[in-house]
Amino acid sequence: MILGIGTDLCDIRRIESSLERFGDRFTHRVFTDGERGKCDRRAARGPSYARRFAAKEACAKALGTGMSQGVFWRDMEVVNLPSGQPTLNLTGGAREHLARMVPAGHEARLHLTLTDEPPPRASLRDHRGGADHGDIIGLHPHILRVAGRRSIV
Repeated sequence: MILGIGTDLCDIRRIESSLERFGDRFTHRVFTDGERGKCDRRAARGPSYARRFAAKEACAKALGTGMSQGVFWRDMEVVNLPSGQPTLNLTGGAREHLARMVPAGHEARLHLTLTDEPPPRASLRDHRGGADHGDIIGLHPHILRVAGRRSIV
């Protein structure tokens, strides 16, 4: 069962401008220590921060809260699985809100995809809860393909 889907486009130039104008004030407000460490090690910091920014916006939309109702930027951290696949680690208000969305006896599965084409960054996010954990085959910024007899959404 799909509990929420969120998508976001983020212009890299906007993030680069925020990095230049506000520096650490911006990055410390929006990104976790782990995200800042990963982004700051890259030669091109702007695209790396933009991907994470888009993922957080998409997640907030999938939760149905935006950046309100106790959900804050740093409650959502973009991390990578051992395979390299991106996902989100939710804490604080984001985690609590997701827990309220998931029906009893079900487990939330978070799926995330990020684009790498400048200047915008896109992120498509969904929250799933259910016994059938393997429904999503692939994600694209404009197409969600679902396994089984369901059609492209």
